Amino acid sequence: MEEIIMGLTYADITLANGIDNGLAKLGRIPKEEVKQMKVTALVDSGSYMLAINENIRTQLGLPTQEKHSAKLADDSIIQCDVVGPVDIFFENRATTCRAIVLPGDAQVLLGAIPIEDMDVLIDLKTNKLIVNPKHPYVAETMLVSCNLVR
Repeated sequence: MEEIIMGLTYADITLANGIDNGLAKLGRIPKEEVKQMKVTALVDSGSYMLAINENIRTQLGLPTQEKHSAKLADDSIIQCDVVGPVDIFFENRATTCRAIVLPGDAQVLLGAIPIEDMDVLIDLKTNKLIVNPKHPYVAETMLVSCNLVR
């Protein structure tokens, strides 16, 4: 019997300014001008959103959309900016979402919403983020959780 040791899962992802990406796709700016960066994110299925830090927000030039209260692991609540759009790239997957901005140089967290949208999984044997082997070429999204009756 194989022993499974639970641990932290990290993934190398690319984050990009979604507005820049859209302008580049429309031909309004060169692709080289899209602000993007590679980061190592803690994959946290217990968190909902993408969480970035102030330094990443500044480097990507992400505008504030609103403010949110965020509950931290120690049960304290802080006020954070929500920024976006942020494009996330992992292997052959991509998604666009908003991100909550944590203070200072906090660890990047890849939460459940972008994980689900990219159709990626945490492999518990290797503690790695992987593309869903049931859908290796194109992400599949669950739209409803019950059968539709016509």
